[in-house]
Amino acid sequence: ACFLTRGDLWQSWEKGAEHFEEELIDADWSINNYNWQWLSCTAHFYQYFRCYSPVAFGKKTDKNGDYIRKWLPQFKDFPVKYIYEPWTAPKAIQQQYGVVIGKDYPEPIVDHKDISKSNMGRMKAAYATQKAEEAAAAPPKKRAKTNK
Repeated sequence: ACFLTRGDLWQSWEKGAEHFEEELIDADWSINNYNWQWLSCTAHFYQYFRCYSPVAFGKKTDKNGDYIRKWLPQFKDFPVKYIYEPWTAPKAIQQQYGVVIGKDYPEPIVDHKDISKSNMGRMKAAYATQKAEEAAAAPPKKRAKTNK
C-alpha cells in the first residue's frame, strides 16, 4: 500500500483498496479501507515521513528471499546478495541465472530512494496546506480577560 500510494507511485489509496476488495478471498471492507488509509497517510496515521522501502523491508523480514523465490520461480536460484535488487547484479550473474533485467524480468519502474523523498515533500506540503486552511477557517480565538 505504501509503495502504490505515498511511498512511490503516488496513486490514490482508493484504487488499491478497490483492487484488494476484488481479489481478497477474505475481504473485509472496513479493515481493507482502514489499512489503505493508514498506509497512505490519508487518515489515522500522519507520520508520512515513515516510508516503507520495498527492498529494506524484505531484507529485514525475509533475509533469504524465500517469498520471492516461491512466487517468482525464475529467481529461485538467484544469489541472496541480489534477490531484492536483481537489477544491481552484474550482467554476467543475470545471464548465469537466466534472468536478465529488462529482457526476462522488467526493470524497476521507479527509483525508491529518489521518488520516496520527493513524495515525502509532497506529503509535507499537503499537510501544511491543510493546516493553513483549517487555521484560516477557525473562528478567532477569544482573548482571556485580565483582572486589573
